[in-house]
Amino acid sequence: MPPETIRSPSDAEDRIDLVGLDRQELVSTLAEIGQPAFRARQLWHWIYHRGVGDFGAMTSLSKDFREELSRRFVVRRPGVSVANRSLDGTRKWLLRFQDGNEAETVHIPEEDRGTLCVSSQIGCTLTCKFCHTGTQRLVRNLTASEIVGQVMLARDDLGEWPSPKDARMLSNVVMMGMGEPLYNYDNVAKALRIVMDNEGIAISKRRITLSTAGVAPMIERCGKELRVMLAISLHAVNDELRDRLVPLNKKYPLKELLAACRNYPSLSNAKRITFEYVMLKGVNDSPAEARALVRLIKGIPAKVNLIPFNPWPGAPFERSTPEAIRTFSDIVFNAGYASPVRTPRGEDIMAACGQLKSESLVRRRSQREKSMVATA
Repeated sequence: MPPETIRSPSDAEDRIDLVGLDRQELVSTLAEIGQPAFRARQLWHWIYHRGVGDFGAMTSLSKDFREELSRRFVVRRPGVSVANRSLDGTRKWLLRFQDGNEAETVHIPEEDRGTLCVSSQIGCTLTCKFCHTGTQRLVRNLTASEIVGQVMLARDDLGEWPSPKDARMLSNVVMMGMGEPLYNYDNVAKALRIVMDNEGIAISKRRITLSTAGVAPMIERCGKELRVMLAISLHAVNDELRDRLVPLNKKYPLKELLAACRNYPSLSNAKRITFEYVMLKGVNDSPAEARALVRLIKGIPAKVNLIPFNPWPGAPFERSTPEAIRTFSDIVFNAGYASPVRTPRGEDIMAACGQLKSESLVRRRSQREKSMVATA
């Protein structure tokens, strides 16, 4: 379907955004205007359970309090520059933030669940050779508000407020969009705690997966503090090839990465690590490499997601043949590891795995100041 241009946020907004504040910060913010702590719980319910952004519609609050909230605060969503919907039902939003920078978010509907692929950065530092985002330089980290805002905006468009208990169209969150989540850990962690809070958006930690290219020293902390599911962007079975495909491997080679995986807190057959493996024709898709993969992850409760390469303009790789993917999957499966082949979704709108990118660029300070003056 053709893209639909929608809305953009106000550039002149100077009220405090309540989205992204944790519970204690919300209590403290309201205390500064003389409001008791129970007001924070009321607001939390309206913002994150009911999804209400208009203080005037928060009818359990007094009229005077609602008016004061409207003067001082805002419940902000990202703006939507472009919304696309694929023939297969996948939705992609190009989101525009207050400073004019943009990132992409994708919703993938399936029969038994709906998964939102959330971005953590604008651009990326990692330059993984098979990933479109890797061709875009890192502009900046997303804030907790901007990360939570992606979930809230998707809920808006899906018409899924108040937060339902069952049969959700947005049931799962994967931190697999633009950026490396563990290089923006504080904001990602804060956002995910808000998303997991059972009095708000209430998505279970078992339905949230954080994907990393292999920031080994942060993996244990992530497991201890968030207890979410972990995915590793593996893509190669030896350091020589992985150094080329995932340059972060030069800093944290496979031995260090796999050790961190084995020490991931609460790791069990019920809480397996997902190893993601993009299938690149003639590069990493041989039967020998499938057998090496089995040896590499031996002893780790895990499954292997095989991802047929999704092409993008100028990509230096091709997708493995169906036969090569099937042979690879069979070898891994016969060794005792689930090895599903991910069905490409949203290819017609460049929303498939590895295809996300925005046009935001790193700007010089003089350019940022000129832009702020022009929009004031």
